[in-house]
Amino acid sequence: MRREHRLRRRADFAAVYRTGKVEGNRLLVVRARPGEGGVTRFGFAVGKVVGGAVVRNRIKRRLRAACDTLRIVEGLDIVIGARRTAAEADYAALRHSLATLLGRAGALRGPSQESR
Repeated sequence: MRREHRLRRRADFAAVYRTGKVEGNRLLVVRARPGEGGVTRFGFAVGKVVGGAVVRNRIKRRLRAACDTLRIVEGLDIVIGARRTAAEADYAALRHSLATLLGRAGALRGPSQESR
């Protein structure tokens, strides 16, 4: 994922938490709001409750890869948070969960929402 497609500043995360639409399930929580630029940016929040550094980084890598395969609407700021149960989930389960939540949040485009 390229640098311009990532949320990095605390203020950007706070804006999404404050005004974003929230959707969740047993693995993930997705918050989405219209961004200021024309590019969609992603932030990942995986807390220590999920596991150690290795586990948290593995989940973030899998979520980044899943985001690259989905057709996301342009111009959104999206924060994806992992719940404790995400540590035991495989890539397919995380991707399916993410696609479902982004669809409910109105962030996916096109008829084939789960493939690129």
